[in-house]
Amino acid sequence: MKAAIYGRVSTIGKGQDVDLQLRDLRNYAQARGWKIFKEYIDNGVSGRKDKRPALNQLMNDARKKRFDAVLVWRFDRFARSTKHLVTSLDEFNHLGIDFISFMENIDTSSPVGKAMFTITSAISELEADIIRERVISGLANAKAKGARLGRPKAELDISELISLREKGLTVRALARELDVSIGLVHKTLKNCCPKSLDNSRVGFREIAVQ
Repeated sequence: MKAAIYGRVSTIGKGQDVDLQLRDLRNYAQARGWKIFKEYIDNGVSGRKDKRPALNQLMNDARKKRFDAVLVWRFDRFARSTKHLVTSLDEFNHLGIDFISFMENIDTSSPVGKAMFTITSAISELEADIIRERVISGLANAKAKGARLGRPKAELDISELISLREKGLTVRALARELDVSIGLVHKTLKNCCPKSLDNSRVGFREIAVQ
C-alpha cells in the first residue's frame, strides 16, 4: 500500500510548522505498514488559493494512480471549501484511492468513513440547492417589483452614428468609437438608413432623416 502525504501551512514561521503535520502522518502510515510514496508540501500557501503547486502535483499523480491513499492532517489543510473537498473525494473514489484525515479520524476505506463522505456530499449538495433557491427567489421578487433583469441594452445616438458614418467610418470602426457591438451598429443602420450600408453612401443622410 503506497500513501501520499499532503501538508500545508499558510505562513512560514509565526508558530506554524508543517513538521507537526508530517510527524503525525508519517507515524500513522508506519503504524499501518504503508509505504510513503511522496510528501507534497505547500509552505506559505493560503488554503483559499485555487492553485497550489504541491496539491496540483498530488492530483496529477493521483490521476496516474501512483499511490493508493492520501493522508492529510486535517480537512482544512487540504480543501479550500466543502465543495472542493467533496469534488476531490469524489475523484479519489472513482480512482480507487482512499482518503484519510488524521485529526477528524476519517478514513474512506472504512464503512464509517464512506458514510461520512456520503453525509458530507449530501450537506454540500444541500448548500448548493439552498443558494440556488435563494437566487431564483431573489430574481422572481425583483421581477415582480418591476426590475429589469439581465444586461442593460446599449443605446445609440442615431444622429451621432449617421454623422460618423458620413465621415467614412466602417461598421467596425463605428462600433469601436461608440463602444457598442458591431451587430448593434449594423442593425441600427439597416433599420434607420439601409442605404448607408451600400458601397455608395451618397445622399443617405437625406433618406435617413425623411
